[in-house]
Amino acid sequence: MSQIPEADQVVANHTRGPHFNLDRNKNKSELIAAIAASADLPKTTATAALGAFMAAITGALQQSESVTLVGFGTFEVKRRAAREGRNPQTGATVPIAAAKVPGFKPGKGLKGALN
Repeated sequence: MSQIPEADQVVANHTRGPHFNLDRNKNKSELIAAIAASADLPKTTATAALGAFMAAITGALQQSESVTLVGFGTFEVKRRAAREGRNPQTGATVPIAAAKVPGFKPGKGLKGALN
C-alpha cells in the first residue's frame, strides 16, 4: 500500500489519479472510490478514513474551533444573525433564530487548481 499524500501534494498533483466527471456533483460513494483508487487502499479503509476525517472536522466545529488544511482551505463556524422570514404559503412574517452554520474558505492551492 502507498502512503496517503499530504493535502498540498494532492492539490499540486491534481492531474494524478482517478478523475471525476466534472459535469455533475459527486456523492460519498464516488468520493470513497476515488480515494481508494488514488491511495491504493481497499474501499473499507477509504471509507473509514473519510468517516474519521468527517468526524474530526465535525467535532472541531462543535467545539467552535476552526480546522485549517494548508493549501486546501479552512473549515470554520460562522454565525448567522436572526432575521425575519416569510411563510411562502401564507405570506406571514416568521422570525428565524440566529444560528451557527459551517463555513469553508478555500485555500490558495485549491483556488489555483481550479483556475
